[in-house]
Amino acid sequence: MAKTRLVLDTNVYISGLLWTGIPHRLIRLAEATDVTLGTTPAIMEELREVMGRPKFRLRIRTLQTSVSEVMESLLSIVEVVQDSPIEPVIKRDPDDDKILACAIAAQADWIVSGDDHLLCLKRYKGIPIVTPRQFSRAWEKMK
Repeated sequence: MAKTRLVLDTNVYISGLLWTGIPHRLIRLAEATDVTLGTTPAIMEELREVMGRPKFRLRIRTLQTSVSEVMESLLSIVEVVQDSPIEPVIKRDPDDDKILACAIAAQADWIVSGDDHLLCLKRYKGIPIVTPRQFSRAWEKMK
């Protein structure tokens, strides 16, 4: 079976890196199985910035780690592709377009997000856009 290629939205990375639960299991899949996480420098920079916000400081301290350590660990399991602009799609939150652009550049099979702006699209250029729970259910059926 070919590797399944995922693009995770920043909110899924935050949940998966800082807490347990389904988003965490998705990241673990990339460490242990035939799942590739595609990302771009822009997504990694956004993730670094978001994790550095005051609301996550206590959680990072509780985990006895740092933003730099979390990012370094993540970069060891993701495949970074070049940022590639696309025609604007999400008018209400143009920043979300970088997830769609990444999915095309990374040749993703799935986009996994908790963001309503992305989820309401359902698909982008044939790529399903699903929640972590929806992907987890689909993964169980694929195995």
